[in-house]
Amino acid sequence: MEINALSLVLTLVGAYLLGSIPSAVWIGKAFYGVDVREHGSGNAGTTNVMRVLGKKAALPVFVIDALKGYAAVALAAWSSVPAESGGYLYVKIALCLLAVVGHMFPVFAGFKGGKGVATLVGAMFGFSVGGILLAFATFLVVVAYTKYVSVGSLTGGTLLPFYAALCGQSDWRLMLFYAVVALLLFYTHRSNIARLLQGTENKTYLFGHRKSE
Repeated sequence: MEINALSLVLTLVGAYLLGSIPSAVWIGKAFYGVDVREHGSGNAGTTNVMRVLGKKAALPVFVIDALKGYAAVALAAWSSVPAESGGYLYVKIALCLLAVVGHMFPVFAGFKGGKGVATLVGAMFGFSVGGILLAFATFLVVVAYTKYVSVGSLTGGTLLPFYAALCGQSDWRLMLFYAVVALLLFYTHRSNIARLLQGTENKTYLFGHRKSE
């Protein structure tokens, strides 16, 4: 099958545009009259929405951000690159990264977005369903125990390559990609890491209500 350059470019652009859908910004403004980027941590993501607007607002933001990541990777089917070819995996990886970049720097919201964790979670379903489910479960357990979303994200991302291998994946290209994903998470959470070391990181209560400390 001959690769159509225009189809490939359109899918790549489409992945970025999907990632650029600023659900946190749009939901905050439409239903609460609030731009979450002007409050809390300043990030347009699930965690900041939860802190600023509450869990009812955070849930649809997470779902939309995860779905746009999954949809971006699914665009690989329209790239004209044969699914059985070695290049198909690279197309999926590129689509995943572009969706995350779109979330971090959304063209529809002045290029000021979030960290891309929810988008990355959704996108990773296009690579290893079992691996990402285990990583997400780890995230929930760690956050429930530590109350730090950043610690949960970093732990889940770091363990993703091991979980994927546990679920039967052995392709070195995927393992390398998962390692890059983990490094990307550490990069996007560098300010959180600094606050953790200083003891000033904000806590998030996924279950129940905040208790006095």
